[in-house]
Amino acid sequence: MKPAPMNRRLMLKRLSRGAAALALTRLFANPVGGVAAEAPVGTYPFTLGVASGMPRPDSVVLWTRLAPQPHAPGGGLPDLPLKLRWEMADDDNFSTRLRSGTVTVHPEHAHSAHVQVDGLPPGTPFYYRFMTGDAVSPIGRTRTAPAADADVASLRIALASCQHYEQGAFVAHREIAARELDFVLFVGDYIYESSNRRYQVRAHEGPPPMTLAEYRARHATYKLDADLRAAHAAHPWVLTWDDHEVENDYAGDRDPLELPPAVFLQRRAAAYQAYFEHMPVAPYMAPQGAAMRIQDRYTWGCLAEIWTLDNRQYRDVQACGDGVGGTVVAPCDELNIESRSMFGAEQERWLAQGLATSTRRWKLLGQGTQISPSGIDTALVRRVHTDGWDGYPKARERLLRAIAEPRVNNVLCLGGDVHRHVAAQLRLRANDERSPIVASEFVCSSITSRGLSEAMTALIRSSNPDMLHARSDERGYALIELTAKAAECDFRATPFPADARARLNTQARFVVEQGKAGVISA
Repeated sequence: MKPAPMNRRLMLKRLSRGAAALALTRLFANPVGGVAAEAPVGTYPFTLGVASGMPRPDSVVLWTRLAPQPHAPGGGLPDLPLKLRWEMADDDNFSTRLRSGTVTVHPEHAHSAHVQVDGLPPGTPFYYRFMTGDAVSPIGRTRTAPAADADVASLRIALASCQHYEQGAFVAHREIAARELDFVLFVGDYIYESSNRRYQVRAHEGPPPMTLAEYRARHATYKLDADLRAAHAAHPWVLTWDDHEVENDYAGDRDPLELPPAVFLQRRAAAYQAYFEHMPVAPYMAPQGAAMRIQDRYTWGCLAEIWTLDNRQYRDVQACGDGVGGTVVAPCDELNIESRSMFGAEQERWLAQGLATSTRRWKLLGQGTQISPSGIDTALVRRVHTDGWDGYPKARERLLRAIAEPRVNNVLCLGGDVHRHVAAQLRLRANDERSPIVASEFVCSSITSRGLSEAMTALIRSSNPDMLHARSDERGYALIELTAKAAECDFRATPFPADARARLNTQARFVVEQGKAGVISA
């Protein structure tokens, strides 16, 4: 839906004001390496908690942000660089201190810290904390990945996405925090820029964010949730994004609000910077203007290789519509243009080469949405949603050929976005039993965000026999365990809206056997 003219002018004004403020901040920022004080005594700056991420065999990233008043300008801190101390140990009493150091955090990055600790032993758990002034942070627990050639018995991950703050409690994160996991794989919609009063059980701090200050405030709102902080403190996270981190259904440099591309890129730059400032990602991933590389590759010994993929920054605009954004349509000629891409040509080549040369037993693709078809057959024509992979059929075909033609086995595609638990087969000719299965797919439901009605989901299931399981009425996450013999998926769930006192149950279990593409009921 297009915004009213007055709303659009207001958005342009807010964006321009935010861009000017950002330029002034950078122009007058204190230089790196200048004398830095610690946070003022008597303040508690660790309100947003601690986090870790990007586990490698020899390194991990530690994160926090100093913000005694997270919704106040500057987080309630002076516009000066501040000194922060960090420690890592092999026990939560820190009796054996393994590593320590100091880092200077700067106001132009919201006093956020991204400490990449290198030279660590592989496959090892650690405890960590930060200190400044007289304040000590909560203690976090993290781990390094196993050595690249290690014979690893298992990998346990929580697959999660879509945590609309307003639409439910983050009870799924409470359970994730209590689990024994190797890492959390979060595949998009960490924040929501939008609201829907019909489903609101708690409120965002303000209107949809457009400026850097507003995106910072939105991230702070989410980080102030105790269950989300607990899940971050309990496990390292591996991350990618989808659309709501910026604007629903955006595609490349275009958005449904129809802002001029140059203006939208100002908004995207603000969103990407705030995302970087609040996520446990390495310093080298800091955005350059409106560009930030989130796609990456990880290994877990000889057992698994994991790719995190970006299906927003480089994608073509959705087809068959009169503007930007997803819609449900009968297929049009534009859908079948060969060059249309979700990942962009460069990322497609990078992934295809990685898949073809991987020697790990399991290959995991973490990306934002459901790859298997989810269109609905009607009496006259099949209708598809153009923002998902159904809107990019040639790109999907290239992805599946990159698996099938080099005969890459044991590929698991992991996604989110659609607010339903899904277990599906992936074939070159979808829903055709004569076409061999080339990969398997698990999609997690949302942490909180509302799903489709079960009546609509039933129509999707009946139109897509490759979709062995799909339920949209419950919220939750997917617990996935890999061993040398199988990949098991436990869909954890609770009814919508997720209540703060709720307990999650097992909605369904599925297995992929080593060497046999395709999901089977456990």
